[in-house]
Amino acid sequence: MQRTAVAGLVLAMCLASVAIAESRKEYRYNVGPQANVSVDAQYGAVSVKPGSANQVLITAIAKGDKVDVESQQNGNRVEVGSRLRPGADPQSGRVDYELSVPPDATVHLRSSTGPITADGLQGDVTLEGAGAQVEARNLNRGHLVVQTMSGPITLNNVHNGHVEITSISGDIHLNSVTAQLVKVESTNGRIFYSGDFGSGGDYRFSTHTGDIEALVPASASAEFSAQSLQGQVQNDFPLQPKQHSHISLDATRAFIGTAGKAASAVVMRSFSGKIRLKQR
Repeated sequence: MQRTAVAGLVLAMCLASVAIAESRKEYRYNVGPQANVSVDAQYGAVSVKPGSANQVLITAIAKGDKVDVESQQNGNRVEVGSRLRPGADPQSGRVDYELSVPPDATVHLRSSTGPITADGLQGDVTLEGAGAQVEARNLNRGHLVVQTMSGPITLNNVHNGHVEITSISGDIHLNSVTAQLVKVESTNGRIFYSGDFGSGGDYRFSTHTGDIEALVPASASAEFSAQSLQGQVQNDFPLQPKQHSHISLDATRAFIGTAGKAASAVVMRSFSGKIRLKQR
């Protein structure tokens, strides 16, 4: 009986400490068209989704006791962030942010640990994280910029804008991404693309040691150019030789050709990674 009482007391103390450590705050701001919203989380998850056309709603959930949340509005610009106290670490300094913004808002999210998620927006979006996992999905018409050091990056259903992705070692996955410009750069991470490359787009994938793989349907319409200086290339897609091309290529290091009406341009470059084009 005494052991049960002690165990219950310990559990109650643990729950109390959790309750003290976690706090929730909400911030609401009225804004006009094309508002600018930025979040600097330091440590913690950040997610954004579309909401009211004239209001920004921010929910900040502090997980630790060595961090304060600061938020302010200046005209059509809203800023929120975490101010770490001395001795804060990724646990005691963590704050998770959940945002609801106008669909056309310009959004800038930053977190060292993440994850970072943007869903359903139509404005410009910038996502930055050191080791954070970053995901962007269902974005349309905006300019998307994603930067990580080691964090993996995933894009799903992103269309009709500009896409710029940079990572040092994080793997990068693009699924159903079509845009006027898609520029993806990685030092030693892997780049994987699955989709048809749309029409009228310019796609540039480059790595130093990382592999590049593109999985495309038979209906794809694009001009493909691939080269790995010290690695290998493999083409498993029925390309037509490019007309008026007199460049002599080592088939193990490079290939060039067209599919369909060559509506988009796809360039894949690596120093020592393997490049592969596959038909799905």
